[in-house]
Amino acid sequence: MIFTLVQCRMARAALGWGVRELAAAAKVSTDTVARFERGDELKERTIDALQRALEAAGIEFTNGDQPGVRLTKAAAARSAKPASASKPTVAAKVVRGKTAKATGKKR
Repeated sequence: MIFTLVQCRMARAALGWGVRELAAAAKVSTDTVARFERGDELKERTIDALQRALEAAGIEFTNGDQPGVRLTKAAAARSAKPASASKPTVAAKVVRGKTAKATGKKR
């Protein structure tokens, strides 16, 4: 299977990873990831390390008519967050029952 620079970018986006996160997971430098995504030539073992790191994080590479990526079911389940966890500060204000608007105080 051929692992392309476009698949690398798509995989990072699917995971919500930046170059730094992928570099750390693959144990390479951030410059190495950037060079790969620019299309520079790298050693095969370095490209394999990038691919393995993404697969370990739950990415599945597809190589049909057009190469692509998808999250495995386990990775998708890990990345799903309950709606209540998305805005804890709002929940805290509601629990206290006092906001600047409700008390008439200005910030």
